[in-house]
Parts: sequence; structure tokens; C-alpha cells
Amino acid sequence: MIPSALILPRQTLSAQAFLRLSTVKFALQPSKSRYLSVKRTSGQLISPCGLQVQQLGCYRLVHISSGPAMAKSKFEYVRQFETDDPCLPNCWVVVRIDGKAFHKFTDVHHYMKPNDERGLSLMTRAAQTVMSEFNEIVLAYGQSDEYSFVFHKNCKLYNRRASKIMTNVVSLFASSFTLYWPRFFNSQELQYPPSFDGRVVLYPSDENLKDYLSWRQADCHINNLYNTCFWKLVQEKGLSPNRAAERLKGTLSSDKNELLFAEFNINYNNLPELYRKGAVIIRPKGTIDDASPSLDKSINNHTRGHDARASKKPMSVVLHTDIIGKQFWEDNPHILNPKI
Repeated sequence: MIPSALILPRQTLSAQAFLRLSTVKFALQPSKSRYLSVKRTSGQLISPCGLQVQQLGCYRLVHISSGPAMAKSKFEYVRQFETDDPCLPNCWVVVRIDGKAFHKFTDVHHYMKPNDERGLSLMTRAAQTVMSEFNEIVLAYGQSDEYSFVFHKNCKLYNRRASKIMTNVVSLFASSFTLYWPRFFNSQELQYPPSFDGRVVLYPSDENLKDYLSWRQADCHINNLYNTCFWKLVQEKGLSPNRAAERLKGTLSSDKNELLFAEFNINYNNLPELYRKGAVIIRPKGTIDDASPSLDKSINNHTRGHDARASKKPMSVVLHTDIIGKQFWEDNPHILNPKI
């Protein structure tokens, strides 16, 4: 068997380093300095005469020279053109994904208007898959055809490279959306693959982050109120889309609320919170990964393998609640500070 370390003149070579070599030349005793050339074959180092690495323990290794494990190609210089795009340290990293041309997508796939619970639930299911893969995400917020994923400001994922983080989130979300489509739409087949764009935005303070999420939830309310009025006018009053848009032009939120109540006997505040407030996905207290040094040292920042995550996949909770006011943050202080 290979000794744990091979002692050479003025040099120590570990077995692990020895096994990484592609070619090795060495002299053995007692064999009157017989030199053997060893090359890697199917994961082993084997000499032409059949001497395997496992037999080296029978001899005293007196000389070794080696070639590199992988010769550099003359074309390798092209790597100099790659750009590094690390996110600023100590900032919240938000990845927002948006459906590409989803007006067309929802029409082709016959989504119900103004809200299709199947489609919204599918978006949330895809977002949960993303959260289960990346423990560094502390919160996700979604509405309509968009979702925002908040990575803890101390996360070290992919060395904080924006392009790596964004592309992994977007691609996993899109594939999950397609994978779970049959679960929510049953026999209705996808007519063409959906696609999503993505962007990375950094927020330096907790208040900046809360204001961003408040902006997205306010957008949910404004759009849903308008769409509810618009489709009621089209579906129940028989107005054309152009006439319905003209009817709502210049109206305030109070005007739209009055229209719904007076003409359709609908109290907007009684509509499902999913439609009015969107979906918030959080982790229970004590399950958020705050990217502590002990974890990051044990997992390679570039790969962050699946085996490391498999043992730490905390459950997530889906809420349809207000995140603009203080109450949500007072009830869930661990989102911003996992050590609480």
C-alpha cells in the first residue's frame, strides 16, 4: 500500500499529490537504481512492467521527477478575456426573474383572467425549488410573472459572482416551471418552452431591501386592482379591451374600488390575498444559512456540491401577507438577522 507520505531527499510528496501526477519517473532500491516510467491508466499509476503504485511500499523511493497533470494549451490565453463580476460585499443580493413575453404565453395557454391560480401556484412551486437548492436565499417574493430572491448579504455563493448566481437561479426556475407544469395544468400541454430574464440588484442596507420588497408588493396591488376592473368590464359589461382601457384611464385607486363595488358588488379587500398581496416564501426560524465561515470553508465556493446541500434543505413557508408594514418584520426578525 502507498505510505501516507513518500519521503524524498529534501522533499515530501503526499500520496494525494502523487496520484494527481500524469507521468512519474523514479528509481527504486534495492534494484540498483532501476528506473521505471509510470503513467496513469484508468485512474491508477502503472509502469510498463506492471508495477502498480500500491506496491511502492515495498521499496525505498530515492528519486522522482514528474510531468504536470494537465499540459497547458496554447489557446488558454483566451481566458484573459473573461470578466469577473463579484457583487459588492456586505450587500443584500436580489435576483429578480421575469417571464419573457408572458402576455402571449398566457393567451396561448388559456390562462384565466385576471388571475389564474394554477399559474400563480406553479410560479411559487418553481420558486420553492430554487430556495431548496440555495440555502443562502432568506426570502422570495412573487407576483404575476415575476419572482425576487433575496440572498443574505454575507453569502459566499460562487464567490458572489453576479452572473453565476443569476444564471443558476434563472435556469433552475425555468426548468422547474416546465417540470411541474403538468401538476398544475393537468392534461393541458405546453405549446412552447417558457423563458425568463433575470437581473441582479444590490441593496446596501436593511431599509433599502425592505423598500424594494415594498415596491414590488405595491406594484402587485396596483396591477391587480386595475386588471380586476379591466376584466370585469370586458367579461361582464361586454366592453372591448380598448373601451375598457379608456374607461379606466386617469382613474385613482379610490375610483376603481368604487367601480367594483357600485357596478359589480365587489369589495376589493375581500378578494384572495394571493391576488392582492402576492406570495412570500420564508424559512422557519433557525433554518436560514447566514453563510458562516465554518460552512463556507468546508464547501468549495465555486462548486457548492449537491452533497453538501442535501443534508441541509430546510422547509419553506408560503405566506400571503403584508410586507410593507412593520408587523411582518417584527414577527420574523430572523430573516434579516439569522442569529436572532
